[in-house]
Amino acid sequence: MNQLRLNPLTGRWVTVATGRASRPEDFARDRTPVEATPVDPCPFCPGQEEALPPALETYGPSGEWLLRVVPNKYPAFEGSGSMLVEHLGPLFAKAPATGIHEVLVFTREHDHGWADLDDPQAGLVMAALRDRFEDHAHASGIRYSQAIVNHGRDAGASLAHPHGQLLGIPFVPGELVDEMAGFRRFSGSCVLCATVAAERAAGHRVVADQDGVLVVAPWWSGVPFELLVLPEDHGGHLREATPATLAAVGRAIRDALAGLRRLLGDLSYNLVVHTLPHHADDPFHWHVHLVPRVHSLGGFEQGTGVPINIVAPEDACHLLAQ
Repeated sequence: MNQLRLNPLTGRWVTVATGRASRPEDFARDRTPVEATPVDPCPFCPGQEEALPPALETYGPSGEWLLRVVPNKYPAFEGSGSMLVEHLGPLFAKAPATGIHEVLVFTREHDHGWADLDDPQAGLVMAALRDRFEDHAHASGIRYSQAIVNHGRDAGASLAHPHGQLLGIPFVPGELVDEMAGFRRFSGSCVLCATVAAERAAGHRVVADQDGVLVVAPWWSGVPFELLVLPEDHGGHLREATPATLAAVGRAIRDALAGLRRLLGDLSYNLVVHTLPHHADDPFHWHVHLVPRVHSLGGFEQGTGVPINIVAPEDACHLLAQ
């Protein structure tokens, strides 16, 4: 029987409707190249450094960078200063989109994604995120920083070379507001610490459990093969995590993405890091969402905000473990 399941992080219901599809081959994979007209030469490849603004951070030996952080040439947020809202009557409000928009070129290899990184490089990506979050925390007017990876056309990628983005913005977005409220609603302990313990006890939604990091197909999965990466060590701010935890999270993400690729092919996905707003000390536990783009939203989902997941997380875990 189909089920409604409550997401305790957001307080929203999801629908698990397993009668519609449950086999990996039921999901179409978009093989269309990310770039309609491939960019040649690629601005993120070695030797093309001058095609981008000067790097904010460079990691690796001189002349042989391993990871670069550069300003986005077409930023969604730019400029400094506090968020000043102007009201144009009772209905219309606006504010300058001040903030920071950066690109993390996390490998020299044009055809390698996060799923292909070796252990040191996977850890280096997480260390670079920590460094940039720390820098953003001291920037004027930045209240929250969002780290993302868009992989594949269906996930919104515009360049094929593996990269992530980091956006520092002057407000706390609604998704984080909802999750922070979820932590406050969960009395007695941390909702994600409790999730780690409960999923370990249940067992059948745990995709991986290694080096203090759990990868689960969460009970409340809203899309097929959605995964949640949870560091066991409790902490609200990613920038305060230990180097060992960050490295373990980087490897866990790598292995989870490699498993999805083995099962579903080179699918599009979004990777989203959730951490506390910079100067907040609310109850929270930083974590990473992996959201494969294997189906389209229908009218019911868009009209209600209630997702319909046609692969139960228990089935997704079983398939990924094969």
